Amino acid sequence: MNHDIPTRGEVPFAYRWNLSRLFPDDESWEKGLETLGAAQAGIEGMKMDFSDSPEKFLALLKTYEKYLRLDERLAYYADLNVTVDEGDSTARGRHARYVGVATAGQAAWAWLTPAIQALPEAFLASCLADTRFVDYGVFLKKLIRFKPHILSEKEERILALQAETNRIAQETFGILTNVDFDFGRIRTDEGLLPLSQSTYAAFIRNRDREVRRKAYLKFYGVYDRHKTSLASLYAGSVKLDKYQAQVRGYGSAREQALFPDDVPESVYDNLVGTINANLPALHEYYDLRKRALGLEELRHYDVYVPVVKQKESRHSYDEAVEIVAASLAPLGDEYVETLKAGLLGGWVDRFENKGKRSGAFSAGSFSGEPYILLNYKDNVLSDIFTMAHEGGHSMHSWHSARSNPFMCYGYTIFEAEVASTFNEQLVFKYLYEHAKSDDERAALLANRIDDTLGTLFRQTMFAEYEAVTHAMAESGQPLTVDSLRAEYRKLLEKYFGPQMRLETVSDLEGLRIPHFYNAFYVYKYSTGISASITLSERVLHGGKAERDAYFAFLRSGGSRFPIEALKVAGVDMSSPEPVQLACDRFANDV
Repeated sequence: MNHDIPTRGEVPFAYRWNLSRLFPDDESWEKGLETLGAAQAGIEGMKMDFSDSPEKFLALLKTYEKYLRLDERLAYYADLNVTVDEGDSTARGRHARYVGVATAGQAAWAWLTPAIQALPEAFLASCLADTRFVDYGVFLKKLIRFKPHILSEKEERILALQAETNRIAQETFGILTNVDFDFGRIRTDEGLLPLSQSTYAAFIRNRDREVRRKAYLKFYGVYDRHKTSLASLYAGSVKLDKYQAQVRGYGSAREQALFPDDVPESVYDNLVGTINANLPALHEYYDLRKRALGLEELRHYDVYVPVVKQKESRHSYDEAVEIVAASLAPLGDEYVETLKAGLLGGWVDRFENKGKRSGAFSAGSFSGEPYILLNYKDNVLSDIFTMAHEGGHSMHSWHSARSNPFMCYGYTIFEAEVASTFNEQLVFKYLYEHAKSDDERAALLANRIDDTLGTLFRQTMFAEYEAVTHAMAESGQPLTVDSLRAEYRKLLEKYFGPQMRLETVSDLEGLRIPHFYNAFYVYKYSTGISASITLSERVLHGGKAERDAYFAFLRSGGSRFPIEALKVAGVDMSSPEPVQLACDRFANDV
């Protein structure tokens, strides 16, 4: 069997996503970039006193929307082409040129936000009451809310010009870990197999402990050799967050990160506090895992191998689509048929190739398809759940784009992680009910325990780490490779408890998480699964009213702030109760 990872050119077109709804080809994209650049020449000339003319103001908003819609299409096309082959210099060059033009555009439009926020309240009120402004109402209300944190036109222009520079740490991290890192190969019963960002998950779940140990040490050995550079990149990202919060007048980087979603910091604190109160259940699970695996001591490379020995099974990509479709039947025919057509059509880039970004994501835009990047493997059961997860994101985007104007179709990540993990709850139920043996059901239950652990507990640990590192920076403490590793090790010891023997390199995990370059993002995974557990139970055990409430949430897009949107669906995330319910289910599963 050929285990070599194919190059991008070797991937059949049937297995790639189809970006033609964004642009038919590269040439069309180039023309679009020219159009965007040319449009910037006239932006300065639109500066005027439009406070006495709703017509002028409306014309300006329509021009701005047209510009943003083209900018979004260009961005998605450039970004998605890079993610499937980060070693493609042509795609990277295209992306770099887009970033340059887009940054210039941000600078050119820098006057707009302060100008709108400076408009007389009476004028804005009259515009918001005017039906001609219906497509811009939510956008304007949210913009006005930021008024205390918007700087002068000159200062905003300076910050806009920094946008390209601000991406360097994150982009360098991606290139270093996805392109430059060479993890070598691991000898297994199947032969000498390549170790990569994508294949690591399969190695670390291998039943052979020696294979796990070798893969773990080889994988983290590469990070160890680059630990100082990685620590410097992350420290730079944290300091950038601190700087941006300071210049905009926020009390902290966390306050700034939560402000756009209107999420109180108490929600973050409730999450961490509730999870910490339930760590004994997590420690009990690790003790159970150690005993189930017959180990004298649990090591870091033992926490992902299935506790219950799973019968070898393979599901082709098409078979996985059928499983996902059947699982989501409670959501109705339209939802299922739309998602199935997308998974089998041009929405998805299906399999791993050299240079492709690891993991999975959904990228839903207003004009294109709700694209999905996967690295699907037919022998990894969790990849079926990943397909359903990303499908949840994409269907959320599909409903949102069709139910809202462009200027407010975009929902928050806080909401997105509900729609995705909701689908995972339904896939579990379907597979559990259709299992052919007690052993199969036990394996599925063990898998759900591990998934809940990874999404609820592990992401909260990450959230704690982000809070700690940003607090260190904000209090003037140095962020060095040693200090970052020390703080991460404290959290590993707290979350894993006394059953775990950590390796010397275990704390290097804190230097390999891509999401840390998008600060205070990961807590939304934990709140998302908590909300989805509550909502999936409502839909599965309720009737039409509960399902309609859930679809009202999917269709709301960015028309409401997330806490309010989720209340419409039937769950109150300002309370710790949904998180506690998720913890209770975890304890019961254990």
